[in-house]
Amino acid sequence: MFTNVREQLRATLDEITEAGLLKPERVISTPQSSQVSVAGREVLNFCANNYLGLADDPRVIEAAKQALDRWGFGMASVRFICGTQEVHKELESRLSDFLGMEDTVLYSSCFDANGGVFETLLDAQDAVISDALNHASIIDGIRLSKAKRLRYANRDMAELESRLKEASDARRRLIVTDGVFSMDGYVAPLREICDLADRYDAMVMVDDSHAVGFVGPTGRGTPELHGVTDRIDIITGTLGKALGGASGGYVSARKEICELLRQRSRPYLFSNSLAPVIASASLRILDLLETTSEARERLRANTVRFREGMTKAGFDILPGDHPIVPVMIGDAAAAAAMAERLLDLGIYVIGFSYPVVPHGQARIRVQLSAAHSPEDVDRAIEAFTQARAA
Repeated sequence: MFTNVREQLRATLDEITEAGLLKPERVISTPQSSQVSVAGREVLNFCANNYLGLADDPRVIEAAKQALDRWGFGMASVRFICGTQEVHKELESRLSDFLGMEDTVLYSSCFDANGGVFETLLDAQDAVISDALNHASIIDGIRLSKAKRLRYANRDMAELESRLKEASDARRRLIVTDGVFSMDGYVAPLREICDLADRYDAMVMVDDSHAVGFVGPTGRGTPELHGVTDRIDIITGTLGKALGGASGGYVSARKEICELLRQRSRPYLFSNSLAPVIASASLRILDLLETTSEARERLRANTVRFREGMTKAGFDILPGDHPIVPVMIGDAAAAAAMAERLLDLGIYVIGFSYPVVPHGQARIRVQLSAAHSPEDVDRAIEAFTQARAA
């Protein structure tokens, strides 16, 4: 049987390769950092979600080592059986305080967190209204729900209002948006979304994975940036980007929402607990975020430096002030080829193409980090200029 299937799968893989859409995995032989070794070459890393440079921070590593001795390696259980340690409850409490929410539930990843929200809170009587560019985990989570599904164009408030009117007969209405859209670096207009939610009696959910830790005056994310923290009902996020870069996710929300998730959310009920070493190290990271702004300030400076330098050099970059900087190429094969040339020049970036972004909108998504020096940023700009001329 598999002989025929093998041929079919090979044909599909060949089509992906011929279209220039193949996504090879490069093997890194060093810890994640601003500089890594790829295929024996030392290169500057401009494609990690390591926004605050904490993935290899000695303070975080030391906290993790101590946690292994104190709490062990893994829980070998789900939370409601014997998978809850004091460190899990402490982290949930600290995240709630940090984000200004009533309660928090930890998950193995933010993908699982988004996968566990919708079918728990919504059924056929309800409606979910989703931004068209929301993350795949939100899309998949919505598919698991029996709720009526409505979509509005990216950050289009007029269309969102139309969808809310369409959902006027629903028992519950939930607006869901990314706080920052990961392929574009655009920030959701949360104040306007909350105004519409108030007008049409809807709840608001924000996936703030690409914001928590560094967006907003004290790094508490897009709700803080827009001054609407008390108007957001659900925040989902990850511990795998700015907050250390390991793994793990969470839902921070109204108390009753979190209580129901603990009873009914399938990814929470049927997945092993977050490794205690990650939970403990995350507590140390929250300590750092609450006591110093140095990393956030370096990240902002690097972002401004790169955006201004690339604009001056004549590159087509999407506007904004987020450290995600999409350099627009258009053609998928051209984006992949440019990424290869940049790697040869010592800059590690990835070309993004369909299905991650729409056809014809291939790009190289550069991600700045607090770990980069000003000289690193300048070197990246110069490499882009050389790669374009090649």
